[in-house]
Amino acid sequence: MRALRAQISPHFVYNSLTTIASFVRTDPERARDLLLDFADFARYSFRNPRDFTTLADELRSIDRYLLLERARFGDRLQFSVEVAPEVLPVALPFLSLQPLVENAIRHGMADAREPFRIQIVARDAGAEAAISVEDDGVGMDPGRLREILAAGPLSAGRDRRGGAGIGLANVDERLRQVYGDEYGLTVETAIGAGTKVNLRVPKYSPGVFPD
Repeated sequence: MRALRAQISPHFVYNSLTTIASFVRTDPERARDLLLDFADFARYSFRNPRDFTTLADELRSIDRYLLLERARFGDRLQFSVEVAPEVLPVALPFLSLQPLVENAIRHGMADAREPFRIQIVARDAGAEAAISVEDDGVGMDPGRLREILAAGPLSAGRDRRGGAGIGLANVDERLRQVYGDEYGLTVETAIGAGTKVNLRVPKYSPGVFPD
């Protein structure tokens, strides 16, 4: 969890505040709204790391995050969210999805000038919620991705080549710890072909309750 927060904090906080500052004189109303979005995101992100949350709350935080990033990147960043109402109350580990979205933007956008699209989908899959975060960005080498996930978040954080993979490795490890190895991430990617991260979360799991 410390590794995740270290990843979020320096880059996102600096960029967000710089973007908000750019609107203070030209569009003070928008600057105010963005500050409120930033405050909501920060309040959620720095809660107790042992907490579980609901999918609805995690998506609400992601919405604030994407609005702040959209203010920075403008129309280059496009996103959509498709969620089945039945899975909104499902409990999941705190910060399970936001790092996947951040990873998509930081790694997937790279220096591309073309519009970059992220799609978040959460579907009802019987006893589970099936969730995916998909982007049409630069993609990754599948072999390198397997190395990152196998090495775990600490190794990814130390390896500069895996800097963008620390979020993936961290979420993968936490899901396996809570639900078992069969609930690790599955990732579809190739260089130049975008990335789709899939995860499954049981609707009901012993000891997993939203706080």
